[in-house]
Amino acid sequence: MVKLKTDREIDEMRAAGRVVARALAAVREAADVGVSPLDLDRVARGVLHEAGATSPFLGYRPKFAPVPFPASVCLSVNDAIVHGIPGEHPLQDGDLVSADFGALLGGWAGDAAISFTVGRARPADLRLIETSEAALAAGIAAAVPGNRIGDIAHAIGATCRAAGYGVPDGFGGHGIGRSMHEDPGVPNEGPPGRGMTLRPGLVLAIEPMLIAGGTDDYTCDADGWTLRTVDGSRAAHSEHTVAITADGPRILTAL
Repeated sequence: MVKLKTDREIDEMRAAGRVVARALAAVREAADVGVSPLDLDRVARGVLHEAGATSPFLGYRPKFAPVPFPASVCLSVNDAIVHGIPGEHPLQDGDLVSADFGALLGGWAGDAAISFTVGRARPADLRLIETSEAALAAGIAAAVPGNRIGDIAHAIGATCRAAGYGVPDGFGGHGIGRSMHEDPGVPNEGPPGRGMTLRPGLVLAIEPMLIAGGTDDYTCDADGWTLRTVDGSRAAHSEHTVAITADGPRILTAL
């Protein structure tokens, strides 16, 4: 069921969104050659603790997962697309890292993701990341009253395809509010003018995921969580929590 939020509730969600933004900024600042993803998870947990917030990721177990997610942040490196579990293997020079993070504060959730490189960046990786951010911006620009979910999906997909990138089949964004995942689903590709009409008070997590090799296929690691490109090409992921308002889209997870 789709749950519209009041202006006051959206303001309260913004508080959770600020925690998400601070944590992702701290993770990005701490990431360096020799630092492990597990170290970065500790950084993210520290931001949660300082804010008095909790993690909607830690212990989360949807139907597809064999075990609960064991960390507060998803850290997907190089050919990992999403849902990477932080481990102890240190980051290497030139790695591409996607960090996806959520926070629960005052009964409301925030969710966002960024992609960045560690050490010397490959030009191809920078282009991939820039396109993921452009696709996110296009999706957000389409998130206005009177448009439809399909308009967001089309804006994201058109940006990705024009650059020659793949879009993981079946994955996309979602509604968000009291819980991290609410109705409706927000596909990352599809025809415009279809789906639910956007109304003020609807809050969405919009999150394009791109595969550099151009394929839409993926595999899942033995951990039951990490999605990985089938061709070994790199992936990028960008996300914001966005409220639909009469004055246009309001990004709740910006710094």
